[in-house]
Amino acid sequence: MISNIEMLSSPLDVSQIEFRVQSVTGWGVARLLAYKDARADMQVLDKVVGPLNWKREHINGNKNCIVSIYCDDKKQWVSKEDTGTESNTEAAKGLASDSFKRACFNWGIGRELYDYPVIEVKLFEDEWEKQGNKGKAKYSLQPKNWTWFSQFTDGKLNYLGAKDTNGKLRFQHGKFIKPAEQ
Repeated sequence: MISNIEMLSSPLDVSQIEFRVQSVTGWGVARLLAYKDARADMQVLDKVVGPLNWKREHINGNKNCIVSIYCDDKKQWVSKEDTGTESNTEAAKGLASDSFKRACFNWGIGRELYDYPVIEVKLFEDEWEKQGNKGKAKYSLQPKNWTWFSQFTDGKLNYLGAKDTNGKLRFQHGKFIKPAEQ
């Protein structure tokens, strides 16, 4: 099943990308993080090589994950491995998930996320509240509920944008290229 292997490096659809608030400044600017979850990796592996032609193995107490794809030509498994870090909420599950996602990056899945721009959004007054001089700002921003748009040319991101739940454009990076008429 290695013949389709280059398809693993195709950019993920923006619907497969998650967005969350990473931090909020004291002056009301939110920095957002774009990431993939393990389900996106599993979907891509199932689609590209088939659900029976890949496997994952966790070793070293889930710190390392080996993702293997069966190669019909070589009649053997080809493997890529990486390590992960614990999450703040569920340490063991987060560690297993992170090592799996990182191993999948080695196969090319979602690698374009490394090229995403820094996503900073100015918060509206009703979306945040400053908590004293040294306190963290409280915020109500939910970028995962926004409508995100992406466009790639030759595998490279040339546009990323987002509209909030009210349809207001909140983030824009690059230039959207109108597709040529067919």
